Amino acid sequence: MYTPRMGTLYIIGTPIGNLEDLTYRAVKILKHVDIIAAEDTRVTRKLLSHLDIHVRMISYHAHNYIQRREDLLEKLASGSVALVTDAGMPCISDPGSDLVLQASLNNHEVIVIPGVSAVTTALSYAGFPADQFRFMGFLPRKKKDRLDRLKAVSGEYNTVVLFESPHRLQNTLADILAVLGNCQVTVCREMTKIHEEIFTGTIETAKAHFQSPRGEFVLVLQNEGTSSAVNAPADFENIKLELQSLRDQGFRAKEAVAHVVLSTGLSRKIVYDLWLASRVTN
Repeated sequence: MYTPRMGTLYIIGTPIGNLEDLTYRAVKILKHVDIIAAEDTRVTRKLLSHLDIHVRMISYHAHNYIQRREDLLEKLASGSVALVTDAGMPCISDPGSDLVLQASLNNHEVIVIPGVSAVTTALSYAGFPADQFRFMGFLPRKKKDRLDRLKAVSGEYNTVVLFESPHRLQNTLADILAVLGNCQVTVCREMTKIHEEIFTGTIETAKAHFQSPRGEFVLVLQNEGTSSAVNAPADFENIKLELQSLRDQGFRAKEAVAHVVLSTGLSRKIVYDLWLASRVTN
């Protein structure tokens, strides 16, 4: 039998839909910890029932984490605690990071049991450059705040990942279109579940496709910097100089374009156009 270490906080990744995605290691820990802190005990109870696990649970979420903090730290003084979220890895768009910090400050060991992440799963589905990406979580509810958040990344050349609920999806897509333009997007709905749907297209085609959205959504945007920053001559001139340097080193068009796409996050079309432009001005 596996015995969790006393005074240890275990951060456990749970499935984002398919219960079979839970790791063996996670099951062993969940079976034998003294208490499980769960975002929603009703959701976690379904997972534990499926695994025939009967461990005491308490709720730990955005509305009570400050009050629960002391209870859990007190428990860590004489036992072990597992922290789980409804789906995926704790500390991503939830208050788990506060408990990790407080446990560390009180000299408790923190051990992460990795699991499925909606962020990385969606990135794998999208196939956009992911060596650099920006995770934005849920955008603000108020339109002005939402637009401000989008404007803050409008000049960046990278992939953007965000979460969205079905009742706000259409408004969010409209705001993305207004700020970032009609960029490429992969919309992941109900990932790993029975009704999983992966849609790739433009923002406009996504708006047309999801007229009556249902389920949980992750959006992956191929942000090409469609604000005024993307047209900054100095930026493009620097990229053309880099492409010219690669040409001088003997790189073919396909190789040079792929190299710059990875380093900048720009689309292949934009980089290839710059490749052609750099050849003309040579």
